[in-house]
Amino acid sequence: MLSQSSSTATSSSHPHNRRPDLGELNIEEQEALKAEITQRRAARRVSKLKRRKTYADEDDHDDDRVVVGTRVAEGHRNYPLMYDMLTGIRIAVGRVSAKMRRDLTPQDFTAAHKLVFDVTGNELTPGVKYDFKFKDYAPWVFRALREKFHLDAGDYMMSLTNKYILSELNSPGKSGSFLYYSRDYRFIIKTIHHSEHKFMRKVLKDYYQHVCDNPNTLLCRYYGLHRIKLPRGRKIHFVVMGNVFPGNKDIHQTFDLKGSMFGRLTPDEVISKTPHAVMKDQNWVSQNMKLELGPLKRMFLLTQLENDISLLQRVNIMDYSLLIGIHDMTRGNAECLRDHHLQMVQPATRELQRQLSTLGKNHESKADIVRKALKRTNPVQLDSSDLPSAPSQERRYCVFYSEDGGFQSTDESNDLTQKLYFMGVIDILTPYNIVKKTEHFWKSLTQDKHSISAVNPIEYGHRFMHFIKNAVTKKSEF
Repeated sequence: MLSQSSSTATSSSHPHNRRPDLGELNIEEQEALKAEITQRRAARRVSKLKRRKTYADEDDHDDDRVVVGTRVAEGHRNYPLMYDMLTGIRIAVGRVSAKMRRDLTPQDFTAAHKLVFDVTGNELTPGVKYDFKFKDYAPWVFRALREKFHLDAGDYMMSLTNKYILSELNSPGKSGSFLYYSRDYRFIIKTIHHSEHKFMRKVLKDYYQHVCDNPNTLLCRYYGLHRIKLPRGRKIHFVVMGNVFPGNKDIHQTFDLKGSMFGRLTPDEVISKTPHAVMKDQNWVSQNMKLELGPLKRMFLLTQLENDISLLQRVNIMDYSLLIGIHDMTRGNAECLRDHHLQMVQPATRELQRQLSTLGKNHESKADIVRKALKRTNPVQLDSSDLPSAPSQERRYCVFYSEDGGFQSTDESNDLTQKLYFMGVIDILTPYNIVKKTEHFWKSLTQDKHSISAVNPIEYGHRFMHFIKNAVTKKSEF
């Protein structure tokens, strides 16, 4: 669809090409055509005005910002951290998106643009609540990647920076990173280590070329690489990436599969207490789980995974996993699992401002009011009505996300059955370096060196693919 429209635009703009002659129109047809053109122009103007108003409202009423997930109270770094991340993304993405499209150069892959934000503002950046420095890495490359993934720049910024942000309850993961979700659950902001940031810049050209060659790639979809530095604080690197799971479906089972059995078990007591617990390889095997895919879809999945893993092996990456979310269509969203999974913190700033005004304390800044309101606020359950009712538009361009946001199960006759799979290869920024080599050495002294997670990328990839091939093979073949 995209290539067709692009070719049409190119053809019509060429001086030697002309639009087809539709013949003469009668008066009635001319009036109908004129009305249609007027209506479309009006609709475009309204859309632009709404978008401008949204951005203006956000700038003028940041005291209404909603933070979902980990509680953010006075003295907690997460609120100014999130504010800085979102402000930096908005300005940086807006700047590069406003420029004319051009071909990428080798320098674009190593570029880094620095922005300085302060209270007063300047010709490049607006005045903000908190002083901070923001660095945008390879902006032209990530703009091109967003376009390859069919993401509209305005839609991307609106999703990330309009009013509030979602976050998992227990966002700090095993690695110490924080995960934040955009308001519509489409995007994830993840803090990463400096070593991961350096490695991503190193392999960015390979990753970009792979996305160009594999529009249906299952590799994690990266949309931006950034860094912020708070006053008297450390530098924090983070990425923006696509969420494998959609916001419009309950996920009834979640698995994280590496192809390794050593230490890859989520205990039954954890699963019984936490309905949305992420299960691992041993759970998959012990439950005799299979991806129910007929011959056609089985071939699509394994072929694409072979291509994706080949890249990861070539650039020395290991320790990745296939994240699988399973939605049982017979159960639907009746259990409201997302409501138990997400919480929301909404500061009552206007009420607090009225109280301070009554007490004659009108000197409080907006930022101070927000901090005080957050301190008094307790998390509340997020209603699933706040999440999208349909999958986002960019998902339909990838075969693995094109069926109601996912990949629907099929039988051996390739007829559709009643499960939706949401899959993606995640955690793809771990190289097989001296740290992993040392881990492999020590663990292999007491364990089977082929069963532990830390093995070289070639062996890791072969083991991973062997496990996944078994996971999508018919039970009758065992």
